[in-house]
Formats: sequence, structure tokens, C-alpha cells
Amino acid sequence: MKGIQEFDVRRRTWLKNSAIAATAGIAAVEILPGTAAQASGIGHEGKSTAKAHAGGIPVEKLEHIRPKLLPPPFVMEHEQATRAAPRVVEFTMTIEEKEVVIDEENGTTLQAMTFNGSMPGPTMVVHEGDYLQLTLINPATNTQQHNIDFHASTGALGGGELTHVNPGEQVTLRFKATRAGTFVYHCAPPNMVPWHVVSGMSGAVMVLPRDGLKDENGRPLRYDRVYTVGEFDLYIPKDENGNYKKYGTALEGYGDMTAVMNGLIPTHVVFNGKVGALTGANAMKAKVGETVLIIHSSANRDTRPHMIGGHGDYVWELGKFSNPPALNLETWFIRGGSAGAALYTFRQPGIYAYLNHNLIEAFNLGAAGHFKVEGKWDDDLMKQISAPGPIRA
Repeated sequence: MKGIQEFDVRRRTWLKNSAIAATAGIAAVEILPGTAAQASGIGHEGKSTAKAHAGGIPVEKLEHIRPKLLPPPFVMEHEQATRAAPRVVEFTMTIEEKEVVIDEENGTTLQAMTFNGSMPGPTMVVHEGDYLQLTLINPATNTQQHNIDFHASTGALGGGELTHVNPGEQVTLRFKATRAGTFVYHCAPPNMVPWHVVSGMSGAVMVLPRDGLKDENGRPLRYDRVYTVGEFDLYIPKDENGNYKKYGTALEGYGDMTAVMNGLIPTHVVFNGKVGALTGANAMKAKVGETVLIIHSSANRDTRPHMIGGHGDYVWELGKFSNPPALNLETWFIRGGSAGAALYTFRQPGIYAYLNHNLIEAFNLGAAGHFKVEGKWDDDLMKQISAPGPIRA
């Protein structure tokens, strides 16, 4: 209990210092507790105590690779299974604070905080036993301190204690991917976690088993395409006339936005940062006969993905690939603070609606996207026997 109380005091102290610093126009600096130094591998004699190994090879001697991250819904190139020895997979992400339009129909905007400029941030893919190494950059043009909490990692608040960066700073963190599955990452600055998360700062990591995905009987599963969907609950303040307000900076709208957040009723629930981000020309594409892997993350609220006209052939609701997948689901459940995965082989062409099956959030608040599938129609699966016409006597 004492540790929890001390942590809370540190958070409140940081918030107080942040407010003072923001008022003075300078960046706030948090002094990290002693556990951060221990977690960084510094022992009593000031030397590194880290002795990480992968297959008997010191981590310092492992091969380094630097794959290119892609903006969602797309996912970086990767091997679905690998025979390679564990590697250090290096990524770089830059934090962008910027205004984004979340509803083009009425011009509603959000002063967003993002990883690499997208909502969600890019999906990083490694294999179990690999090391994920991230350099996180907070440009001097930003106004806020940021960090990153990897749900896939072990220790130091998911790396959050070791990655606080003020504007004009960068930090590099490495952790070993010890569990296979899909995981959320998000920004987690002390006492401001909810605000940063619902302002856009979350994404997903996929840690694949080294021998690839398997069905409930241990048979290999493969996919032809992979997409990542990040679901966001947004809280945009309104003025006295009921119009959504605009702000010059994120900090300017902090008080108003926090008041809406505390009501626990989002004004928008969207996929990939805005209403319609995955519809129309932006629909996710596939062909009949192709198998698609869908990674669905939700850093804050529970959600219920459903594909109208399709199913989840194999679904890891909990997102952990060491568990056997559930079969043939109509709707699956993603807990807030997690990422799940589903495989589906498309059998018919056309438009499929992929949505949160809280239908109010899907149709009224924006939590919906489309798959556009090309191919030949199969009358055996579905056929219109007679077209609509007058009721016959």
C-alpha cells in the first residue's frame, strides 16, 4: 500500500510541476524513481547487470534489422514464420502533435497527439524471442512530455518509466518479446494517461510465434493480407450552442476535454482516427479466396467487432497466440486495453461492413469500416430466389 501511495504522490507532484512549467512556457521534467535506474540494468557498482541471451548468443551480438513501418491500416512486411535466430528489430517513431479532422461532414477537429502522425500508431511486428528496440523522438515543436507503455514488455511500467521524453529529446528502449500475441502500446505520462490515450496515442505490437500461427490442432495457419484497426473513443467539447469547439493546441483544450472525458460518454467512437477512415475509397481490400488477418486494438474501451456478411474463422479474442483460437465466431469481444486478432477467408465478393456491434457506436458515432472484395459470386452460398415485387395474393 505504501508503494501505491508513493507512486500517486509522484504522479500528483509531476502534474503540479507540469502545470507550473506550462504556465512559464517551459517543459516539465520528471525525476524518475530509483526503480528506473535498476530497470535500466545499472547495478550497485554502476555497471550493466543485463545478461540477456537469445539461444545462448549475447544480445549485443545479435543481428539488427530495421524494417519500414507503414501507416495503418497497413502493416509492415514480415515473415509469418521464421527459421532465423532471434534478432534485434529496430524501429523509430516520431511523436506528432497536430490538428486532425475526425468528421469531415461537419469539420469536427481534434488536437491530436500521435505516434508517427497516425491514429493508431504503426503496428510493429516481431517474433517471439526477438528484441524490439524503439527510438522515440519528441520534436522540439511539440508542447507535451510523452513516453510509451508496451503491454508486450516486462518491467518498468511497460517501459513507461524509462521513456519519458520532453520536447527536443529522444530515447531508445529495448525489450525482449517473451509472449506471442497482439498487444496494445500507448502513451502513459504520469496523471495524464487518459488524456493522451483518447487524444490518439495508442497502437499495436504483434509478436508472432517463430513457427507461425496454428489452429486448435496445431496445424499451420497462413494469411494473404493483414490489416490493423485501432478503435478510439473521443471526447470533443461543445460550446453553448451545441457546436464542437476548436482549440489552437492540445493543452488549450485540456480542461474542457477532461470534463467531457469524466462524463464517460464519448462524442465519437471511430476506427483509425476519424469517421469513415476505412470506408469508400479507403476500404480495406481483398479477393475471394484470400485469407485476411485483422488486428483490432482498443486502448481504452471494450468493443465487439463483427463483420456483416462474414465471420471470424479463427479468432484470438484475448490476442494471445499460445491459446487455441475460437472458431466460426459471429462477433468477438476485445477488452479495453488489449488487441485481438481474427482470420477470415472471404468466400463472396462485395462490400462487407466491419464494425463495432454496439450499433449506436457504429452507425451514430462512427465505429465502422468496409472491406471491398473482388471475385466471382457463389450462388450455392447465397442466391436471391425472387426479386422484391408486389405481394402476391
